[in-house]
Amino acid sequence: MTGTSLGARFYRQIKRHPGLIPMIGFIGLGMGSAALYLLRLALHSPDVCWDRKNNPEPWNRLSPNDQYKFLAVSTDYKKLKKDRPDF
Repeated sequence: MTGTSLGARFYRQIKRHPGLIPMIGFIGLGMGSAALYLLRLALHSPDVCWDRKNNPEPWNRLSPNDQYKFLAVSTDYKKLKKDRPDF
């Protein structure tokens, strides 16, 4: 058992216990979904500032009809009007 690689041991365990296949699939799906959501937050959120020289306050450049929330249940962003001053 000491000379076998990690992949060989993993394959042997899967072959011995096939009930682990759905669990491994759902864990992989959850980890992938979490990674994609974190990537979306890092790239599209107005709270994250990657370029401080050219855009120090990115939240001020948002128009009222920019949807930055992941899920908007009852708000139609296309019909909103500007109700704040320009900075």
